[in-house]
Amino acid sequence: MAECMLSGRPVSAYLPNPGRLWELLVPGCTLYVKRNPPSVKTSHTVIAVEKEGTPVLLHTHMANDVAEILFRRKLIPGWEDAEIVRREAMFGKSRFDFLTTRNGREMVIEVKSCTLFRERLAMFPDAVTARGSRHLLELEKLSREGMQAGVLFVVQWPRAEYFMPEHHTDLAFSQNLLKVHDAVDVKAVSVRWGKGLSLSDTVRELVIPWEKIGREAKDCGSYIVILRLDRDRHIETGELGTVFFRKGYYLYAGSAKKGLTKRIERHQRLRKNLFWHIDYLREKASSCRALPIRTPEDLECSIAGSLKEIAGRSVKGFGSSDCRCESHLFWMENDPIQSPAFIDMLNDWRVGRIEKELARESNPKCEFLNPNIEILNKYKCSNVQISKQIKKY
Repeated sequence: MAECMLSGRPVSAYLPNPGRLWELLVPGCTLYVKRNPPSVKTSHTVIAVEKEGTPVLLHTHMANDVAEILFRRKLIPGWEDAEIVRREAMFGKSRFDFLTTRNGREMVIEVKSCTLFRERLAMFPDAVTARGSRHLLELEKLSREGMQAGVLFVVQWPRAEYFMPEHHTDLAFSQNLLKVHDAVDVKAVSVRWGKGLSLSDTVRELVIPWEKIGREAKDCGSYIVILRLDRDRHIETGELGTVFFRKGYYLYAGSAKKGLTKRIERHQRLRKNLFWHIDYLREKASSCRALPIRTPEDLECSIAGSLKEIAGRSVKGFGSSDCRCESHLFWMENDPIQSPAFIDMLNDWRVGRIEKELARESNPKCEFLNPNIEILNKYKCSNVQISKQIKKY
């Protein structure tokens, strides 16, 4: 359900999308809704949301309608010769979205609607999908048995250039997609929606950087734990002694070089031996949520620095005994999940960081266009000389 204002009055609208949509459903965003017939329990249904003035389709039940239009208009690069036999086809224990024919052979295709993106990189899913992982493995099985099989990710954002599975939230889906991509034809395309929710013929096939996925989709990296205290209290916190904690939300930055899933599960458990500073606070917290940021890079202190910029205050020395940071624990009065600043920061670490790396890897020459003082000093040259070198290069 989405609580929204329509013509100055509050309306509860059905939202047919199982994703979290934290990056899109921020307070004050513009929704596209349709009125339901009187027989439907809710008065309206959410169809789309605006992001930077561009409509983004949210209604997941309409994703297959979009895919069918793309098939019939021959707009999917590499699949222009695909002809739809029927929608929804049962194979084994799964129902897939399309049965098509290509080159006289049957091809079964599963469609996924992607609504998680930054600027140039889109990722799927934004919530754990056990069903999605099962579909991938069954498609691989069908392919090994001689049938053509494919997955189509329809990215609802026209500026996207790259696509990757979202390994931070659903590592299993990401690893399964990497595992099956040699046997299953995986495609990602971006679509463009007009103001009146008309579908443009402008379709772009996105680059899927499989080597990058292999490097990133591992069970290691950093995380942010969000704890809630319902009242002010003094808490004995190991070597820090007794510390006063105000009621509100506490954000803790941590990391694990391996076994990130196990580390997060430990933080979420109440029954355990108290060892780290965070264990003592977790014991008194009324709720706990953990958000992984999976990567082989050591980002813990950098993430702590980002939290410091958006939080109201920190707890000195908490979780930072083995680094130079003042603290790795920060306080916010309200739920950070409802804070656009926090969601934007999280999305930047999860998506934006990889997006920038992909841009650098695809065009390494671009680093010459942003000389810094260290480069100038190293090569004993001025900005004017740098500019001449760029022009000559």
